Amino acid sequence: MNYLVIGTGGVGGSIAGFLALAGREVTCIARGKHLEAIRKQGLHLKSDLKGDHFLPVKACTADSFDGKADVIFVCVKGYSIESIRDVLERAAKPDTLVIPILNVYGTGPRIGRMTPAVTVLDGCIYIVGFVSGEGEITQMGNIFRLVFGARPEQEITRERLEVIASDLRACGIKVDVSDDINRDTFIKWSFISAMACTGAYHDVPMGEVQKEGEVRDTFVGLSRESAEIGRRLGVVFPEDPVTYNLKVIDKLDPHSTASMQKDLARGHESEIQGMLFDMIDLGKKLNVPLQTYEKVAEKFRK
Repeated sequence: MNYLVIGTGGVGGSIAGFLALAGREVTCIARGKHLEAIRKQGLHLKSDLKGDHFLPVKACTADSFDGKADVIFVCVKGYSIESIRDVLERAAKPDTLVIPILNVYGTGPRIGRMTPAVTVLDGCIYIVGFVSGEGEITQMGNIFRLVFGARPEQEITRERLEVIASDLRACGIKVDVSDDINRDTFIKWSFISAMACTGAYHDVPMGEVQKEGEVRDTFVGLSRESAEIGRRLGVVFPEDPVTYNLKVIDKLDPHSTASMQKDLARGHESEIQGMLFDMIDLGKKLNVPLQTYEKVAEKFRK
C-alpha cells in the first residue's frame, strides 16, 4: 500500500519512520527547515523500539504533493485541520481511507464534514514522540499503540480495515481495529486531556504524576471528571476509566511530557482549546461538576 502522512511531527514522524524502516512506500508532508532536513539527510528516527536510523523517505509540502495514496494518516494539530482540506481531496482515490490521529474527540466526523467526498475514519494513538531536531523524530519508551476504526454508519467491512492493520503490525506498530471507535477516541481524549493539563498546570514531567501526592491527585480528579462526561455521552467503558488512565500514565517514560505542555512552555500555539476548554464546554452542557478542570483553567485564563 501507498501511505501518505500529513504532519511529520512526533506522531506522524514515528508512523512514517516505522513504515519506511519496514520498506513501505510512504510520503511525508512537512514544512520549513524540518522538511529541508528530511529531504537532505532523510528522516532521522531515534526510537527506543527500533534504534537510530536515517531513512530516505519522500517528503514535500502539502501544496506540492501531486500523488495518490491508499491510506492517509492525518497527524496535524487540531488547530491546523482546515489547512489540509485541499491536500486530502487531491490525494484521495475513491477507495482511499483517511485515518486521523488527533487528540480531540470528534475529529474524524469533523474532517469528514469538511471533505464529504473522502472516506474519513477515526483513530487515536498512544505514544511518546516528538521533534527533537530538524528532520529528527524521537520515539520514547515501549508504547506505540494505534487504534482506528469506522463508525457504524460508514458500513466499512472489518476485513478491509484488518488489511491495513496487518500491514502496520508487520512494521512493528501495535494496532487494534476498534469495534467502537467513538468509545476508544473518547477514552484517549480523556487520558491525554488529564495528562496534558496536569503536566502543564504543575509544570512537571510524567514522573511526578507517577508519584503519590498533589500532582497525581490532579490527574485523578481530571480523569474522574472527564469519565463522567463520557458516561453522560453514553460511552460504555470496558474498565474503570480512572484506573485505566493511571495504568497508562504509570507506563510512560518518567521524563516525558505532552506536546501541549511543550508548546505552552515555548510560547507556541497549542492544543489547549481542545484539551482543556472544549472538555469544560462539553461538561457544562452535560451538567457535570468540573472542580479540577476549573482549577486548571483558572491558571491559563489568566
